[in-house]
Amino acid sequence: MKAEIITIGDEILLGQIVDTNSAWLGQQLFDLQIHVQQITSITDSESHILQALTAAQSRADVIICTGGLGPTKDDVTKATVAKFFNTTFVHNEEVMVHVKQIFERFNRTMPAMNYGQADVLANAEVLFNDWGTAPGMWVEHEGKVFIFLPGVPFEMKNLMTHRVIPKLKNFYSEEKLVLRYILTVGIGESHLAEMIADIEDSFPDQVHLAYLPKIGMVRLRLTVSGKDVEQLNLLADELQEQLIERIGKAVVSTEDISFEEVLIKSFVADNCALATAESCTGGNIARVITEVAGASEMFEGGIVSYSNQVKVSQLGVSESTLEAFGAVSEETAVEMAKGAKERLGTSYAVATTGIAGPGGGSQEKPVGTVWIAVAGKQEVQTKLFRFHGDRQINIERATAQALLMLWNLYRQEKGD
Repeated sequence: MKAEIITIGDEILLGQIVDTNSAWLGQQLFDLQIHVQQITSITDSESHILQALTAAQSRADVIICTGGLGPTKDDVTKATVAKFFNTTFVHNEEVMVHVKQIFERFNRTMPAMNYGQADVLANAEVLFNDWGTAPGMWVEHEGKVFIFLPGVPFEMKNLMTHRVIPKLKNFYSEEKLVLRYILTVGIGESHLAEMIADIEDSFPDQVHLAYLPKIGMVRLRLTVSGKDVEQLNLLADELQEQLIERIGKAVVSTEDISFEEVLIKSFVADNCALATAESCTGGNIARVITEVAGASEMFEGGIVSYSNQVKVSQLGVSESTLEAFGAVSEETAVEMAKGAKERLGTSYAVATTGIAGPGGGSQEKPVGTVWIAVAGKQEVQTKLFRFHGDRQINIERATAQALLMLWNLYRQEKGD
């Protein structure tokens, strides 16, 4: 069964908000073996909505639209959809009572425009919105299912989880998909592709391998399609094992998780603790670690030592080291890592010091110069990087390299 997602709203196209709804919807639909073929973002205009619905109907079995169901004049989805289905509106008293109760709960007078939110398509099944004023709607039309949901993420997710998914479970999809993942670090996309080219060339037509690169890492997604799930899983396992054997130690996970999650799980399993001492990355390493649930089991804390004074007072960096070698130096990075490890009482610590840009560089130490040090149980390792990019890219690259150095030292000391 094929699906298409249509997101409606000028704010998405203008970049004022990020469309997280589509990614979440895609995951939910895949779990139901409903395969998203296309995601389209359009403006709040009648012509664009009509064109998108017509096109989606020609190529998908399930069409999910989010956004444009609000009460204001710029929300034209409901009126346009009525025109598309050549239908009218009917008043739903249950929705009306719910909308009134929301305003009463906050002791607010309900504006006249909100009365229209109780008007729903005559040919639709109402999807009651427990968490908002705009109800969703389910329409079955010419053998296709159209689902209209509010664009507010928490309202959309609640409606999808409790109203839509139970209904979609009744639909049967003959074609099945199984996925396998391989997360690699420390090897570029092109080198990885060359390494496994002959294996990939031998894949049957029902198998597709996708490369999903990020700074410092590449995730491989293996997709196998067919009708017999048991056979698909056997084939997927066999091909995944071939790839893992060829790639070797660059493989860090076969789960659909991030590198940060791999680090956290590994440190927790081995009862290791981590601290960070960051200058040029400004706390970004600590941020990407603590964004993962469970980080508190292995992350003790971090010190953003942007100034030399903080390097000295909080990390114990020697003033003589700073005077002799400067803040951006191997010697300073080493003392930062050692200081964080000792003062926070951890097994490992990672430190960064450099020039992220756009200013602050010199001929000797141009913008993009970064020293990274990792203190482990037995030794301290350092590396100099010369990045080329804007400030944010330099910070992201330094963060990725710091985590990779941390992982390599951890694996080395573990004996892997």
